[in-house]
This record gives sequence, C-alpha cells and structure tokens, in this order.
Amino acid sequence: MKPFKPFTTAAATLVCCLLLVTAWGNAQTFFISGKTMGTFYHIALVSPANIDVEKIQTRIDRQLKTINQHLSMYQADSELSRFNAAPAHTPFAVSSDFHAVLRTAQHLHQITGGAWDGTVKPLVDLWGFGTKKRIRKLPDPDHISGLLETTGFEHIQLQPGHISKSVQHLTLDLGSIAKGYGVDRICALLRASGFNNFLVEIGGEIYASGVKDNKLAWRVGISRPEKKLALQQIYKAVSVRDMAVATSGNYRNYITIEDRTFSHIINPVTGYPVENRNASVTVIAPDCTFADGLATALMVMDAKEGLKLVNGLEQVEVMIMTTPEKTDSSTFETILSDGFRRFLPH
Repeated sequence: MKPFKPFTTAAATLVCCLLLVTAWGNAQTFFISGKTMGTFYHIALVSPANIDVEKIQTRIDRQLKTINQHLSMYQADSELSRFNAAPAHTPFAVSSDFHAVLRTAQHLHQITGGAWDGTVKPLVDLWGFGTKKRIRKLPDPDHISGLLETTGFEHIQLQPGHISKSVQHLTLDLGSIAKGYGVDRICALLRASGFNNFLVEIGGEIYASGVKDNKLAWRVGISRPEKKLALQQIYKAVSVRDMAVATSGNYRNYITIEDRTFSHIINPVTGYPVENRNASVTVIAPDCTFADGLATALMVMDAKEGLKLVNGLEQVEVMIMTTPEKTDSSTFETILSDGFRRFLPH
C-alpha cells in the first residue's frame, strides 16, 4: 500500500480536506477506504513505519460488518430489523453495540426535548424520502396523524441487557446516529492496535485523532449549503484534534410540491418536514455518535434554542448556518456557539 495522498471526500454536507506537507521524521500517512452502511469510509493513518494495511483493513471491514448486523435497517436478519418485527411489551435481548447506541439516543432524545427521534421512519417513507419513489402530492393530514400514534422514542424502554417497546408497529431507525457510532468503533479498534494519529470518516461523519504527519491538527472543510451548487464548495474549515465533527443539512435531499420545498428532515412532533431556516448544522464533540445525532436534532430545533442547548453542554460546540431572510440574498447567517471559534484556523 502506498503512503496516503491528499484527497477530498464529500458526503452529506461535510467535506474532509487533508492538506499534507513535509512529513516529520519517518512518519507516513496511509490511506484506507471501502464501503459500509450504504456509503463509503475513508481513513488516514499516520505511522512511523510501514504497516500491513491489508491486515488492518480486514479488521476494519470485519468490525463494520458486525455493526451493520446490529444496526442495519436493510438487513432483514439484523438485530434492529428483528426488534422492529418483535411484539410490544416483550423483552428483547440486545448486543452491547445496540445497547450503547440506544443509550446515546435516549440521552439525545431527552436533552433535545424529542427533536432527535429514531422512530419517525414511517413518516420519512410517507413523505417519499425513505425510498426511491418520490411523492407528487402532499400526504393526507389524517394519515400523518395516524402514523404519529405509532412513533415516539419515549415508547422504547432500556434495561440492562434488553429493551422493549410499549407501542405495536413502532419502527426504530438509527440511520442518523449509526455512522457516527461506526466511526467511534473504528477509532477504538485503531487505538487498540497502537495508533494515535489518524482520521476516520464514514459518510461525512469524522473523528480526528492526534495530528497529521506534519504535527499539525487535522483540517476539516464544511460545505456551503446551497441547493443549486453543482459541486460542493468549502464554506469554512476547522482544525481539530481528538474531536469528532458531524454535519447535517437539508440542501441535498428535498422535494418540491405545489411550488413549496420540503426538507427530508422530519419534525418528530408534527410529522411534517422541518420549516425553520436552518440550512446546515456542524457539531464538534468528543465522540462521533453523539455529534452525529445532535447535528440532526439541531436541524429540527429553532436555531436560538439549539444554540442555548449547546452552550450548556461541556466540550460541545456548534456552527448553525441559516438561510437568508431575503429571497434575493445569497448570504447565509452563521451562528456560532461560545467556543466554536477556537477551532477556526488563525
């Protein structure tokens, strides 16, 4: 395997830019990539000596396959799919992976007042975002109300070693948090293998550990959230070390019906796509599972409420980009949490 070459990846609203300069000592950066969770993963691994990249990738792929077996919505025999098919009020034994993700999910649901909710899959499908089939007319309000009765993360009970649901036909979808969890698990694998300097990205969710091979922090670019851009453009870059970066946005996945544009992000309370001015949310946090889920939740929340929440959390920062109030303006309003600026390059 050749040493890593500079690359740019784009997924959702986040672009990872690795700008490498002269290596320090004998350090080299190796690049590993593959497919997982319906998207791609990219890893930049700094090592002072040659490493068996194929052996490391085999371990990474095995780990990601295991996570998919637990959390995938698309594998009929996955742990998640079996839970969705299980009857209500019945204890369901779960793996440590599944339980760990649900603990973070439960915490996110609580601190965001329900803005993060992994049970809205039926509503996502109703609005035409869960399948390739797009809808041509607005869903019936009664249909939306009916589906709301079978949603709500509060209907999932977590106990040591098992979980249960209190509503029949409740459908759990961890797509807004699973990639972040995958990133965290790969980071744990790499650390256990003796690596300290690396960057892991799955579908745009990132964790940067240590430094690049020039002893500088990793730099991550955040895309400009415009629907009409043919190619993504970098809006801002952040320098991070031992932190996760996750971005959620509504400008790549939307529908237009009756001259109205609707985001793919569903408000769990109303059952309708969110109608605030949030265009993109980037969260920096100590772990990627939390950052991934929180970015989605903040897209649902009012920007001021989201900012207040983040400013009350330790070691968590956010940049919220909102659409212009004037239709003839192309200037986004950028809202930063109290400590976000320390990640901006000087």
